[in-house]
Amino acid sequence: MTQYETAKAFFEACETGKGWQGCKTYCHEGATFSCQADALRQTTTLAAYADWMKGLLTPVPDGRYKLTGFALDDARGTVVAAAEFHGTQTGEGGPVAPTGKAVVSNYAYVMQFDGDKISHMTKIWNDVHALRGLGWA
Repeated sequence: MTQYETAKAFFEACETGKGWQGCKTYCHEGATFSCQADALRQTTTLAAYADWMKGLLTPVPDGRYKLTGFALDDARGTVVAAAEFHGTQTGEGGPVAPTGKAVVSNYAYVMQFDGDKISHMTKIWNDVHALRGLGWA
């Protein structure tokens, strides 16, 4: 599997709520994670992030993505995915009772590879916009 194919498979597994169990095949054990968003400030491993995404689909059960770009930078061993997250909080388990509010939130994954597996991922995301849209902030 190429880095591009691995990144695509990881992205699909993560964004559809497969959690770390469904994502770890594509990543190094101990893969790191970073994001300059308060909602994820304490999340430092890709395992924790994948499980966070899985958990998000409980209060937002219709959560889905619309891929807007996907590119390999072979010279740097990096794959970048850009997407929109769409969802409505209709389920229990969020920070407040179901709001029925919907959001469309833009984000990007910058996946860095060591060999054929992801070693680090940075998420670029405006959490304030997303949380406000869902009625959580």
